[in-house]
Amino acid sequence: MSDGNQEEQWKEKLTPEQYNICRGKGTERAFTGKYWNCHEDGIYRCACCGEELFDSDTKFESGSGWPSFYIPLKGENVAEHRDESHGMVRIEVTCAKCGSHLGHVFPDGPKPTNLRYCINSASLDLDKEAKKK
Repeated sequence: MSDGNQEEQWKEKLTPEQYNICRGKGTERAFTGKYWNCHEDGIYRCACCGEELFDSDTKFESGSGWPSFYIPLKGENVAEHRDESHGMVRIEVTCAKCGSHLGHVFPDGPKPTNLRYCINSASLDLDKEAKKK
């Protein structure tokens, strides 16, 4: 499958907001995403491919306006890349399976990791049934 065909498939599968964020490395406005203030149990999956990314047990209130986690569910499911866009140096977080942009990770989170994975709600789907198994 060519990249053009794959991009068309993403456009068909995702909402315009999800496509802009996940495939175009966009960002939703703070305090607007469906999960920034969510306190339900479950596993947060990649909105594009369904890969398990974060556990609700590691979600915390960062005050940033985006869902924040202190550790991925499985480290191998999340990839990190140097991001020098917008005149800053940050660490971008992507889904290791499909390359979807998730957000960024910062070294100002809580113990035990001292990390804050600041993730766009549009990049995630909360699987509430996964923790009940």
